[in-house]
Amino acid sequence: MKERLNVLGEPLEPCSLKPLTGYYRDGTCFSGPDNPGVHAVCIYATEEFLAYSKQVGNDLSTPIPKYNFAGVKPGQSWCLSGPRFVQAHKDGMVPHIFIHATHERMLDLIDLDTLKQYAIDL
Repeated sequence: MKERLNVLGEPLEPCSLKPLTGYYRDGTCFSGPDNPGVHAVCIYATEEFLAYSKQVGNDLSTPIPKYNFAGVKPGQSWCLSGPRFVQAHKDGMVPHIFIHATHERMLDLIDLDTLKQYAIDL
């Protein structure tokens, strides 16, 4: 199995175990070829970002008990879809990210220098 790398070419670090995040619900933002939404960027959720995300149709904060999803709360980390991150960047609403927990597949959608602008762990 290929090593899971972050956008810096280093081993991918966990994003969040509580709440358990990631497309594969393994706590990481690993994004394999079967993840068409490219849930690869580890964000730091704020109240402002969660409100923006809900407004543009990606409600991350409302609990969905039937899927055992408690909703993302301000101050938590979450693997966000790459295209949603790019949209937030274009709208001037991008959240801070944990770059060491952001999967290398994000580089297919946005450049490293832009990601570094939002990193809070450099």
